[in-house]
Amino acid sequence: MRVLTSGRTCARTSALVARLRRIIALAVVAAGVAMLGAAPALASSRFPVTYTLAGGILRSLDDPAASPAGVNVASCRVSAAHPRPVVLVTGTFGNMIDDWSGLGPTLANLGYCVYATPVGGDPESVIQTVGPVLQSAQQISALVDSVLAHTGAPQVDLVGHSQGGMIAEYYVKLLGGAPKVHTVVGISPSTHGTDLDGLVALAWLFPGANEIVRSACPACVDQEVGSPVISALDNGPIAQRGVSYTVVETLNETVVTPAGSAFIREPGVRNLWLQSYCPFDWTDHANLTYDLGVYGLVRNALDPAHARSVSCF
Repeated sequence: MRVLTSGRTCARTSALVARLRRIIALAVVAAGVAMLGAAPALASSRFPVTYTLAGGILRSLDDPAASPAGVNVASCRVSAAHPRPVVLVTGTFGNMIDDWSGLGPTLANLGYCVYATPVGGDPESVIQTVGPVLQSAQQISALVDSVLAHTGAPQVDLVGHSQGGMIAEYYVKLLGGAPKVHTVVGISPSTHGTDLDGLVALAWLFPGANEIVRSACPACVDQEVGSPVISALDNGPIAQRGVSYTVVETLNETVVTPAGSAFIREPGVRNLWLQSYCPFDWTDHANLTYDLGVYGLVRNALDPAHARSVSCF
């Protein structure tokens, strides 16, 4: 009896193992088919993407004046699918490489013509975007004019991170940029200002930034709540007629505090919490330009007619 029972058990076990092997084999085949189907998309990724802020900072140490992959490509031509160039505006302490080595090539790989320029500091310095906001906004104004002349497009879209988002808002409202801009996307912009403690916390991420934050950072002073720059921006409606606005923010905000103060609470503005789309994504302020969920929200803001579901991972 024992031998018979043991034999039956072994037979059942063998049958179970065989079924598991078949399931695994089918899964391997399915994965192979999926990979083959994804191959054309991977092959079309012309520009390499950096996936972390730390990676962007390390890359910027070699040449902080360099453009990220896919950004400022002279041969790029706007298309019917993407008729407006995208201008990226860096945040405080950031340069083009460390702020935009993720989103820049991502947009370029989607077919956008993408542009950026060093603002608010020495282009050869790792630490940039610390000069007066007015001067930085004027530099963006000059870039927009140059991009429009080069591409022949009637308007651009602006995407700004942190101070860069506020600079975009400032340029459109106070420097006459509205007719030249179709869409503004602010990624945690310092719309209504912040406190210096938040900017000091941000400075810890950028080598050398702490040494200048309190003594040589006009942009830091300009972003304080109640500064002349913030007061001018907040005096009356921020959103300008004919311009589409989207603001993306994280609940894990550590710089533009309190969380939600980045929003433009005016009719027609889309104010989006990252966590409304990616509930388990706790990306903080500094890392937002390397977040896949943010990429999806930016993509949909730039092309709402072809909006897609947001991929979080």
